[in-house]
Amino acid sequence: MDHETLMRFFAERFGAECFQTNAFRDNRRLILPAAQSHDMLAWLKEVGRFDMLVDLTAVDYLHYPNAKDRFGVVYSLLNTTSGERLYVKVFLNEPDLTLHSVYDLWRGADWMEREVFDMYGIHFKGHPDLRRLLMPEAFTEYPLRKDYPLRGRGERHNFPTITRAES
Repeated sequence: MDHETLMRFFAERFGAECFQTNAFRDNRRLILPAAQSHDMLAWLKEVGRFDMLVDLTAVDYLHYPNAKDRFGVVYSLLNTTSGERLYVKVFLNEPDLTLHSVYDLWRGADWMEREVFDMYGIHFKGHPDLRRLLMPEAFTEYPLRKDYPLRGRGERHNFPTITRAES
C-alpha cells in the first residue's frame, strides 16, 4: 500500500483533522495527538504493516524558535516487507508528560521508553518496568532537558565514586 493510500485510510478511520502529515525527500512524517497516539500507532502496525519499531526517542524544543510545544516523542517505524519508513511525532507539554506505552505493540519499546523516561522525564503509562536505566534511582533530574545545566546541579557529591580494580 503506498503512502497516499495509507494516509487516506488513516484519515477515514481517525478523521483528517486529528493528525498532520508531511514529507521531505524520502522521509514521511506524521504528527499525532497524544490522547489518541496509542490507538493510531496500533492501527499503523496492524493495517499499515509497520511491524518494526526502529527507534523511539524524544526532543526538547525549549529554545527552538516558533516552537509551540516543549517535548516531542519520535517513533521511527519500518514496514519490513516494503521497506517503507514512517516517522511519527507526538507532542507533549508540562505538567502532563504522559503517553500510553507501546510496549504491548512492539516489545522493543521496553528499554527505549525507559531511556526517554530517564533522560527527559516522560512517563509511559502501562509500561511493565518503568524505572531509571542510565542514571541512579536517587537522581531527581532529567539530564537531556534543555533547562538542565551542562555541568549539573551539584548532584555528583551525593553519589559514591566507583573505582575499577586494576587486573
